[in-house]
Amino acid sequence: MQWHVYIIQCLDSSLYTGITTDITRRFRDHAAGRGAKYFRLHPPKKLVYVESGHSRSSAGKREIEIKRLKRAEKIRLTLQAMSPIDGGSLNV
Repeated sequence: MQWHVYIIQCLDSSLYTGITTDITRRFRDHAAGRGAKYFRLHPPKKLVYVESGHSRSSAGKREIEIKRLKRAEKIRLTLQAMSPIDGGSLNV
């Protein structure tokens, strides 16, 4: 099974990092207030980063690596991954 590491930008511009096997389902869960309690106070705005192709173990390790990054480093990571199609926009 393929795992994904993701970053969601919240309405208050905070960034949340997590892992899942189904990005669409997980974002819907977060938007509906299910799952992480973080989103009860920080409603999700949009998915800004996805890293696919991980095992459960490597996804968990990568999640920890990203969570340890400073905010500026997380923003840099998301901007590097954006394509011109997205418009390269991250509201920071």
